Amino acid sequence: RWGAIDFPAPFGRPEFPEEAYIRELDSKTGASLKLTILNHTGRIWTMVAGGGASVVYADTISDLGYGSELANYGEYSGAPSEDVTYQYARTILSLMVRAPEPRGKVLIIGGGIANFTDVAATFTGIIKALTAFTDELKSSNIRVYVRRGGPNYQEGLNKMRDCGAAIGVPIEVYGPETHIVSKIGRAHV
Repeated sequence: RWGAIDFPAPFGRPEFPEEAYIRELDSKTGASLKLTILNHTGRIWTMVAGGGASVVYADTISDLGYGSELANYGEYSGAPSEDVTYQYARTILSLMVRAPEPRGKVLIIGGGIANFTDVAATFTGIIKALTAFTDELKSSNIRVYVRRGGPNYQEGLNKMRDCGAAIGVPIEVYGPETHIVSKIGRAHV
C-alpha cells in the first residue's frame, strides 16, 4: 500500500555519490556493505568487517577523543567476494585521499573473528585497492593498522604485511591475540 518510499539521507545532509554507489553495490550482493561519510576531511578512516565490530571501533575512536576526526562509519560482512571487497575498499580509499591533511591520516582495517568469511580472500581485494592507490597513500602520509581473525586469517595477515613492504606504505598487522580496539591507541592519531 505504501509503494516506493524515498527516505532522506541521514544527518540532514545530501548523500555523497560514493554512499549511493555502496548502497547500490550492497543491493547486488548477498554480503552486507554499508558506508556513511561523517566528516569527509577527517583523519581517521575505517574499513571494518561486521556490524557489531564497526560500532565498537567507532565508539572507541570517539571515547578516545577523536570523534570529530572520524571520517566514516560503515562495514562489510557476510563473506563478500574479492571483487566486491575491492570495490568497497577502492571507494573508501578514493574518499580518503581526496582532502590533504598535513598530519597524515590513519586507515583502520579491523573486525572481530569471522565465522565464515574468508579473511585471506577479502584481504586480497583490499590489497588490490591499496596497491592501486600506492602513490596517493604515500603522498597523503597514510598509515594502515590491521586487526582480524577468522578462517585463513594468518594467510590474510601475511599478505597484508607483504603488501606494506611491497608498496612502501606503513602497515601494522595484528591477529586475534590483540584486543579488537587496542590498535586504535597504537595508531598515534
